[in-house]
Amino acid sequence: MYYLTNDLLIEVYQKAILLECEEDFIKLLEDEISKRGIRLEDWLKDRD
Repeated sequence: MYYLTNDLLIEVYQKAILLECEEDFIKLLEDEISKRGIRLEDWLKDRD
């Protein structure tokens, strides 16, 4: 199972910079979250 981590955020942001589309960071992050099967609901529960 994949988790939303700082490493994932950094990886996606570096990808956005490489693709010169930093303004699309949120869209790229959503795509990566979906691709990896991360469930944000579970992640948010774990943070409480």
